[in-house]
Amino acid sequence: MSDQTRNIVEFTLIYNQHKTKLYNYARKMIYDRMVCEDIIQNTFIKFFENMEKIRNSESIQSWLFTTVRNHVFTYFRNKKIHVDQFYVDDADEVDIKCDENFSMDYERKEIRELINAELDKMALEQRDVFLLKEYGGFSYKEIASMMMIDEGLVKSRLFKTRQRLIRKLSKVLQNY
Repeated sequence: MSDQTRNIVEFTLIYNQHKTKLYNYARKMIYDRMVCEDIIQNTFIKFFENMEKIRNSESIQSWLFTTVRNHVFTYFRNKKIHVDQFYVDDADEVDIKCDENFSMDYERKEIRELINAELDKMALEQRDVFLLKEYGGFSYKEIASMMMIDEGLVKSRLFKTRQRLIRKLSKVLQNY
C-alpha cells in the first residue's frame, strides 16, 4: 500500500471516529449548522494537511478539539458575535415521538434546554471548560493544555459551572 493510500485510510478512520463529537462541540458553541459544518470541514482539511506533523497519535483528539475551538473563537472575533441567550431551536429540529415515554422525553428535553440556556448565560471560559469535559470527554490535564491554563483553574471553572447548573435545576425542580 502506498504512503498516500495509507494516509487516506488513516484520515478516514480518524474522521469517522471524531466528526460527531467535534460537530456536537461546535454546535454547543455556535447554533448555526452551516457555520459548524464549515468549521468541521476546515478543521479536517487542516488536519489532513498536517497529519504527518502530528507524531503522537494520542494527541490527535486534543489537536482536533483545539483547532475547532480556535475556529469558533475566530468566527466570534470576525463576526463580533455575542452569545445569544435566547436561542430557540429551529422548527426542523423538533422531533415529536408518539409513544408511552413522551412525558419522560419531554422532561429530558426541558432539562436539556434549561442547561443549555444556563450555559449560554455563562462566561465563554466557563462554558468552554464544561463542554470540553462533558461533551468532549477530556481530562482536566488535556483541557488545561488545550486552553493553555492551569489545571487547578480548569477544576475551579468546572466546579463553579456545575454548582450554578445544580442551583438552577434545583430551583426549577422544586416547582414541580
